[in-house]
Amino acid sequence: MVIMMLDHTRDFVHFQAAAFDPTNVERTTTLLFFTRWVTHFCAPLFVFLAGTGAYFQQMRGKPKVELSRFLITRGLWLIFLELTVLRVIIMFNFDYPVVAGFLQVIWAIGWSMIVLAALIHLPIGIVAAIGVTMIVGHNALDQVQVTSWRGPGTPAPGFWASVWHVLHVPGLIFPLGAPRAAVLVLYPLIPWLGVMAAGYAFGALYRLDPRDRRRFLIRIGAAVTVGFVILRAINVYGDPAPWSHQPTATKTVLSFLATSKYPPSLLFLMMTLGPAFLFLAWADGREQGRIAQFFITYGRVPLFFYLLQWITAHTLALVASLIAGKPTEYLFSNLAFAPPPPAGTGFGLGIVFLLWVLGVLLLYPLCSWYAGVKARRHDWWLSYL
Repeated sequence: MVIMMLDHTRDFVHFQAAAFDPTNVERTTTLLFFTRWVTHFCAPLFVFLAGTGAYFQQMRGKPKVELSRFLITRGLWLIFLELTVLRVIIMFNFDYPVVAGFLQVIWAIGWSMIVLAALIHLPIGIVAAIGVTMIVGHNALDQVQVTSWRGPGTPAPGFWASVWHVLHVPGLIFPLGAPRAAVLVLYPLIPWLGVMAAGYAFGALYRLDPRDRRRFLIRIGAAVTVGFVILRAINVYGDPAPWSHQPTATKTVLSFLATSKYPPSLLFLMMTLGPAFLFLAWADGREQGRIAQFFITYGRVPLFFYLLQWITAHTLALVASLIAGKPTEYLFSNLAFAPPPPAGTGFGLGIVFLLWVLGVLLLYPLCSWYAGVKARRHDWWLSYL
């Protein structure tokens, strides 16, 4: 959760945030690349462990019918938040006629929960097979080409092309007809649906004896991580953007690590989930000291923190710009849909890191308070925020 806020702080604060993708090897710097790359671990873990959390509810005795009902209502709530609240707090405007919304990770989690509500009634082995098959096989769909909007004067995707954008190809769709009310599909549903299904099946590991569980986590984590290195080195399947030799060894390493997130390729998911399994093995059963408790506080209120960190990162960028006498109009624009920000907008990475740490610390008291509320009370609505 905390690492995710670094990425969003960079989006609002860095002076080159609107100029190019930080993982663009030709233009990026090593520090900028890894400032973005390290946050790649966030979304896969959010979606995967959301599935695991659903399995934990079943382990604690929640009937499957009741769990399905919760997953559907929670999923619909997340989709509603993505289409309404998040669009406003990300852009700080209400310009819906031009940009109706971003379909990001909360959208993907919402739909994945709705699909999982049906999948949990299947045998756990079938759920695992569906999840893994979608993760491993979805890059075979990269060859399916549909109309994508490329700018003014270019054709807009029709109905079925828009459906395919929602399912597998990131891009702009126009539910009300181009060029009105554009919607950016940043998180197509495939393979996120499979990631959550795999995470649900993964939860069964926590029925094992702790020693056996840690041993299995180490094995699967090492296998997935090594598998990533081998498959990426072969450069044949698993990512639509192959790596290439660059003028320097450092740039070549960056190219190797620059896997595709939208949608998450097989190699992107192997690169992030493999080390995550190793981390889970390391953390399993360890004593939770003060540092661990500090971060766990945010993890106990994930949606609450997710909403507040957007507001906080955006507000800190605005306040810092006002203090420094820098232009602020871009911070109230439609961001990626707006013209390039005026010269002088934004700061370097040093200020990005400073404001990120400040934002995390500012949110700690609120998250600690809300975590306490959730621990003391059991009102039904608390499970939705």
